[in-house]
Amino acid sequence: MALGNCKVAAALLLLLSCSCSFYGDAGDTITSSQPLKDPEAIVSAGNKFKLGFFSPVNSTYRYVGIWYSNISAETQVVWVANRDKPINDSSGMMTISDEGKLVVLNGQGEALWSSTVSLGSNQSTAQLDDDGSLVLKSGPNGNQVWTSFQEPTDTYLTKMRLSANARTGNKTLLTSWRSSSDPSVGNLSAGINPLGIPELFMWYNGHPYWRSGPWVGQKFIGIPGMSTNVYLRGFSLQDEGDGTITLSSVEDPDLRFAYVLTSRGKLTEQYWDSEKGGWRFDWEAPSAECDIYGKCGPFGSCDAQNSPICRCLKGFVPKNQDEWNKGIWTSGCVRMASLQCDRIQNGTEVGKEDGFMKLEMMKVPTFAEYWSYMSSEQDCKDECLKNCSCVAYSYYNGFGCMAWTGNLIDIQKFSEGGADLNIRLAYTELERNVRSEETLSLKTRGAQATVSDGNLPENAKEVKLEPLFKLQALETATNNFHISNKLGQGGFGGVYRGTLPDGQEIAVKRLSRTSGQGLQELKNEVVVISKLQHRNLVRLLGCCVEGEEMMLVYEYMPNKSLDAFLFDSLRKERLDWERRFSIINGICRGLLYLHRDSRLRIIHRDLKPTESKNFRLWTCQDIGGNEVNTTQGCWNIKRDVYAVALCPPEYLMEGRFSEKSDVFSFGVLLLQIVSGKRNDHFYGNEHGLSLIGFAWKLWNEGDITAFVDPAISDPCFLVEIFRCIQIGLLCVQELAKDRPVVSTITSMLNSEIVDLPTPKKPAFAERQSSLDNEPITQDQKINSINNVTISDLYDWHRDASFTVVFVDFSHIEDVARRRAASQVGFGSRNGVEKESPPGC
Repeated sequence: MALGNCKVAAALLLLLSCSCSFYGDAGDTITSSQPLKDPEAIVSAGNKFKLGFFSPVNSTYRYVGIWYSNISAETQVVWVANRDKPINDSSGMMTISDEGKLVVLNGQGEALWSSTVSLGSNQSTAQLDDDGSLVLKSGPNGNQVWTSFQEPTDTYLTKMRLSANARTGNKTLLTSWRSSSDPSVGNLSAGINPLGIPELFMWYNGHPYWRSGPWVGQKFIGIPGMSTNVYLRGFSLQDEGDGTITLSSVEDPDLRFAYVLTSRGKLTEQYWDSEKGGWRFDWEAPSAECDIYGKCGPFGSCDAQNSPICRCLKGFVPKNQDEWNKGIWTSGCVRMASLQCDRIQNGTEVGKEDGFMKLEMMKVPTFAEYWSYMSSEQDCKDECLKNCSCVAYSYYNGFGCMAWTGNLIDIQKFSEGGADLNIRLAYTELERNVRSEETLSLKTRGAQATVSDGNLPENAKEVKLEPLFKLQALETATNNFHISNKLGQGGFGGVYRGTLPDGQEIAVKRLSRTSGQGLQELKNEVVVISKLQHRNLVRLLGCCVEGEEMMLVYEYMPNKSLDAFLFDSLRKERLDWERRFSIINGICRGLLYLHRDSRLRIIHRDLKPTESKNFRLWTCQDIGGNEVNTTQGCWNIKRDVYAVALCPPEYLMEGRFSEKSDVFSFGVLLLQIVSGKRNDHFYGNEHGLSLIGFAWKLWNEGDITAFVDPAISDPCFLVEIFRCIQIGLLCVQELAKDRPVVSTITSMLNSEIVDLPTPKKPAFAERQSSLDNEPITQDQKINSINNVTISDLYDWHRDASFTVVFVDFSHIEDVARRRAASQVGFGSRNGVEKESPPGC
């Protein structure tokens, strides 16, 4: 009897031990006798990665994947086996087949995925390593015959190797998911392009979409914004000697580091911040329109600071002027004057020798040749001149000579980093370029006068002026300043629309003789705008001072302002959430530039509530985080005010302003964009709450969904929208010290991991007591001091003396479509729709 009991106990113990291997985490190994069944998982020896079954967000399909194990955050999958053939239920299994392959089977025993290598025996094993790779071995202690790193999905991990062979064309690539809920192979891929000097490329449906610039031994010189820590961690690119180029990095055990190719068309650099308990996103590409491959075509250069962003290189003109004028730049540019070799071949006058024009801080063109035998920049230049096919060269210290013998494609101007690019030009073009570089200055009273003044800040005393326009040219462009071309009127004078002979549209600010302003105000404005160079700021094209006439020439912004869409029941449908979020980010970046990154420290004060309705753009030398209430150390440009609705309480009550005053106005604007509601109305059941008060009431009641504009209430974006509402409430807190700075707001907007603080009571949250006893209709408005509304903040043509605009809303109707249409593989052209990058 005792013996029988022992047998029963042993059987139970064996059963329990089997139970543990089939449910929960079962070591780090898969064999034919110990398969992995849904919902089981295995964990690497150091508990860094886990392999198991998962379902993506908004999906019931089951996939076998690898993800980080001991990170207390949302599961981040780094590799998927059966990405193109999901399992319909929870009957899936990963095991070793009779042929020794690693396979994923469904409940019917059908192989949905298998490794590309087989051993002919089921004695092989698969092991999950701490570097995130799944390794197939010939036995428990056998040799490695296959690894998941050979077939990556959308994530690059340390110790992974991306390779490309120029001879065979074989590549190991990252490939994006089709969407956040569908891990099947998407339209985007990324890897090494071994042609010429190796570069990192992204392709969309096989067409180049973005590139990193050449690898120069330590880094890719076309990515000035990438963290240097990436290269310090051992990120490197090697020539294996058989035509194979390999990108690799050394594992850092203390850092969770990865590159992810997202379904939205971004290659992101991210690492796990253990202190904050979240992923930190350091860099992404493409991050701007100029990053798109070949944006401006052959011999065209892209500069995000310019408008339009594409221009032909000096000595070149658009190949198709009509397309160029329409913003279709992909046909590029052609030479104006033949090079010496061409003149010799054509039998024309030989003339002087060609020369080079140097362009600094450039993303050099694609497909560079490495001339390793050149030991100096002079040798590089001389060799290029002797080679009739050479059209440009660049000498990078520590690397050597790069040269180009074909069309120059994908050139970009950087604000930092990059390399010097020397473009070969005919001597006639070089002489013309020298003449055009003569310094221009304002001519007043028959003498040369630079734009400087002892009253201006020290770092704003000298500025190289933009080109001078002749009065006659501006009169012709504006049809003698005809009333039909008048865009608006402000303290400075009238603003007129015009068209230059080359078809470029301009806006001309003409000083009114009755404005009370003169040369000093014009000087101030030229200095400020010339110092401010940002894609979200209106660009100064030039000026005109002739006799008593003083004018400033700006880029023209043709379309209507934001309020024309945001507050229009029909037009607001065009403002989907992605466009609104892009606008919010653009405004935030503009503010950050003014507060921190511009050469002049600027506070964009929104209102000065006096009878004179005077508005000043304050430029301070060093106000730090302190609030100021005097003009000492600051200077200003006068302009008119807009609505009181965006004014911070500390300014209304005490006349004090600071960077936090801008944050308050930004918060009000953010709430308007999210809600689609005006700030000069009352809301709530009792119709006694301002927009801020209405948002605060719903926030406290847990009914914030009611605040969201129905036009954007897509469940897919609600988390992001709620986050923006919380940020808006943080920005409009009553005490300035409680509001975040703009750099913090930028992080809040662009990182889903950052935990947001709880907002405190905002300013102007209480019901308007004086109105409690009066019936108020939903359409009744709060009167602003000068009856100017939000539209005046964004449409600077209405307020003619408003010279700085944060976001270019001229493209608001179809910015996404037009940007996409001009990019390789995206959007539509000639009415033919193409597939857009996938996303929620």
